[in-house]
Amino acid sequence: MTRSRAWATVWTVLRLAMAAVIVAAITAQLSKSIGTAAELGRDVTTTIANFFSFFTILSNALAAIVLVWAAVWFFARGRRAIAEPLALAVALACASTFMIITGIVYNALLRGIELPQGSAPIPWSNEVLHLIGPLFLLADVFVGPLRRSLPWRSLWAVVAFPILWAVYTMIRGPLVTNPVSGDPFWYPYPFLNPNNPGGWLSVIVYVIGIALAIVAVGAFVVWWGRRIGITDTDADATAPAPASVPSRALSE
Repeated sequence: MTRSRAWATVWTVLRLAMAAVIVAAITAQLSKSIGTAAELGRDVTTTIANFFSFFTILSNALAAIVLVWAAVWFFARGRRAIAEPLALAVALACASTFMIITGIVYNALLRGIELPQGSAPIPWSNEVLHLIGPLFLLADVFVGPLRRSLPWRSLWAVVAFPILWAVYTMIRGPLVTNPVSGDPFWYPYPFLNPNNPGGWLSVIVYVIGIALAIVAVGAFVVWWGRRIGITDTDADATAPAPASVPSRALSE
């Protein structure tokens, strides 16, 4: 079913719709955070920078971009293709992994905890960013059309961004004054704050645990794509053969 043209068209439209909903959710929460900061006299610039320092926001923004990319490619060229291009396949694997991790971590560790995003969460936006979006990207792993099989080395691309984000977060944390509490530090998630009970040991344990989860989810996404996707060899074998030119025409 996932290789039929009708299904590819339907799912591509759903990808566009999901991207629009994610953008709306990010925009709504950002607007509320900025409005609250301005109303209470907080540093708006810091509030915006903090907002886009959440892994959740970055993952959702990436997911929206990649879903739109996939839709544009499909309607421009994909209806005549048998598999998505390699770069898009890697981007989808990254976006899916990050969103699945977002859903797991939030619903397992953070649901019910108000995060320092500058304002109280908007309920519908919160559910889109932490539940509906991750579930859609999980479904996309299984039923997304025109999937290309990725080499195992693409897993390095999947884990690169979370590593860079973790380094950025831990370096930036003690350099930022919390615009809400006035504390001389700011971390997007409580389990990354070494000033909380447990200190650095607790942070290290959580970071290792989440890193292992990212590797596991990323490996699953790549493995599943290899199981159902089109390989480069398959693509070459099913590509239409070039039209033959009669030898007489060549000699004329």
